[in-house]
Amino acid sequence: MKKIALLFLFAFAGAYAQTQPVKFTAKIQNRNSDSLVIRSQKLSKTIKADAKGNFSDSFTGEAGFYQFFDGTEQTSLYLKPGDDLTMTVDAKMFDETVAYKGIGEKENNFLATMGRDNEALGKKLETTPAQAEQFKLINELLTKLDNGLKDTSLDQGFRTTLGQQINGQRQQMAQMAAQAEKSDKMKGQPSASFDYENAKGGTSKLEDFKGKYVYVDVWATWCGPCRKEIPHLKQVEAKYHGKKIEFVSISVDTAKDHDKWKKMVTDQALGGVQLFADKDWSSAFVQSYGINSIPRFILIGPDGKIVDADAKRPSDPALQAQLDTLLK
Repeated sequence: MKKIALLFLFAFAGAYAQTQPVKFTAKIQNRNSDSLVIRSQKLSKTIKADAKGNFSDSFTGEAGFYQFFDGTEQTSLYLKPGDDLTMTVDAKMFDETVAYKGIGEKENNFLATMGRDNEALGKKLETTPAQAEQFKLINELLTKLDNGLKDTSLDQGFRTTLGQQINGQRQQMAQMAAQAEKSDKMKGQPSASFDYENAKGGTSKLEDFKGKYVYVDVWATWCGPCRKEIPHLKQVEAKYHGKKIEFVSISVDTAKDHDKWKKMVTDQALGGVQLFADKDWSSAFVQSYGINSIPRFILIGPDGKIVDADAKRPSDPALQAQLDTLLK
C-alpha cells in the first residue's frame, strides 16, 4: 500500500480541560497484531486486544493529532478530551475500509477520506510527468480540503491546524513552480563553470569535460536524501561507463567537514568525479543555479550549455530514459 503524505499532521495542544478522558475502541478484521499504539509528541498508549479480539481503552491527553499504528498499518487520528470514538476496519484493505462512529467521528472520517484522496492522487502523479499538470492535481485536492474545512461543525483546533498546513503546502508549490520556471529559462544557456578540489588530487573544472555530457550531483555528507541516492547513482554510472558522459558530484559541506567528506568518498567508494565546492552554499556555481536545497541534479551538454537545470534524480527511471535518448 502506497502512502502519499501531502500534509504532515502533528500534535496540536488545545485549550480543552484534560480532566475528561478519551475513549477509543477499534474493531479490526484480519488484525495484524494483538496490540496497537496511539501516540503523539507527548503520549504513547498501547492497547491490547481483548478475548474477542477488540481493542478498547481510555486515556487522558491533549486535543490534537495522533498516530495510530497496529504493527503494519498506520493512520492519523484527531482526538480531544471527551471523545468516545469507535474505529472499524479490515486490516487487509486498511485505507479503503477505515471508518469511525461516535463522538469525534466527523474529524476522523475527514482524515480517512483525505488519506484515500491522497493515495488516489499519488497514483495519478505517477502517470503525470508534466509538472504543471501535477501542480494542478495537487491544487485540486487542496481546494477540496479547504472547502471541507469551511464546515464549522468540525472542531476549531482541527480546522486551524489543517488550514495552516494547506497554506504551507500551497506556498511550497509556489516555490517549486517558480524554481521550475527559472530552470526552464536556463535551458540552452551556457552553464556557469566550476574549478573545485578533486578528491583524487588537484582541481577539476567544467571545461575539462568538454565534448561530454556532465551530470552534476550537488550534495553534502550530512544530507540524508543525498545519501539515499548514492546506490542509484552508482548503478547509473555503471550503466553508462565508457559513454560520452561524466558524473560529477560537488559537495557543499563547510570547510570544517572537509576531512569528513574525503573519508566518506573513500569509505563508500564513491565513483565519478568527486569535488569539494570552495565556499559551500556561497560557491559561484551553486549560486548561479539558485540552489537552496539538496540533492540537486543538473545535466550539462557537450557544448557546455544547460540541458536540464533541475534534472531527474538517479532513482527516477526517467533519468535513464533521457540519457538513453541523448547517448544513443
